[in-house]
Amino acid sequence: MDQLVLIGADLAGIGLLTWTYFRRHRRRDLVVAFLGVNVGVLAVASTLGSATIGAGLGLGLFGVLSIIRLRSTEIDQREVAYYFAALALGILGALPGRALWHSIAFMALLLVAVLLADHPRVMRRHQRQELVLDGAVLDRVALVARLEGMLGARVHHVAVQRIDLVNDTTWVDVRYETVPPARRRGHAQAPRDAARTPTGATS
Repeated sequence: MDQLVLIGADLAGIGLLTWTYFRRHRRRDLVVAFLGVNVGVLAVASTLGSATIGAGLGLGLFGVLSIIRLRSTEIDQREVAYYFAALALGILGALPGRALWHSIAFMALLLVAVLLADHPRVMRRHQRQELVLDGAVLDRVALVARLEGMLGARVHHVAVQRIDLVNDTTWVDVRYETVPPARRRGHAQAPRDAARTPTGATS
């Protein structure tokens, strides 16, 4: 009976995970991958778990499937988190712990952690991009100023990946914080107001 409850909790959890992921990121191929991995791990671990193989079964499945999936194609770190959550839910649903509520509590904790961390309102102004700039920029201060003007944001970190002097390009990995439009307008308006002020004006 406990096993059926855990399987139901796993299916509900992976359904919530994949539905939320698709609503936020619209990648149908990864929805299929998450569901397939979760149900596959659940089925295999449930079948082999009855043979008293031990806790090493879950860790072994976790490691082997992770290597196969992560080496097959390049995915970003957000999708890696969803992928591991799908794996963990399947293992928790197949291998019950000392008490039923332990496994269900860990499933809920896992879902809350992943879905809350990926919420669009959490650190939404902080972004990362890889850019190819026209021109070989050797001066770091000039590079940061150019990126801030181009992105309309405050650059927190920039890593120069490659400077091509032949093709006159600069490859950078930049992490920045977008500035609200009102603040950008305020910064832009201040120099214009100063420029309009007559140099010889007196009160």
